[in-house]
Amino acid sequence: MSMSRIDIYRLNLPRRAILVYLYLDDRANSKRECWPSLNTIARDLRISRMTASRGINDLIENKLIVKEKRRRVNGGNTSNLYTIKEIKSCLE
Repeated sequence: MSMSRIDIYRLNLPRRAILVYLYLDDRANSKRECWPSLNTIARDLRISRMTASRGINDLIENKLIVKEKRRRVNGGNTSNLYTIKEIKSCLE
């Protein structure tokens, strides 16, 4: 059974992590993946880049997202791929 996004508030997470989780979840495709840049996340949420980064790290530590580094064909960096995990696994 899938949990509702409202269950994110039942976890003991900082507000920055909740904000970033909901943002990523809103932008995820049908595979629950998205790839916004850190600057885009910060700009859209009107938070600092550092706060966005800390929110992502909080989510990774709590196993709510998986972050995968991506590279361009020429070897340069591009935005990370974020896979959103079910909240249910963190509530059990």
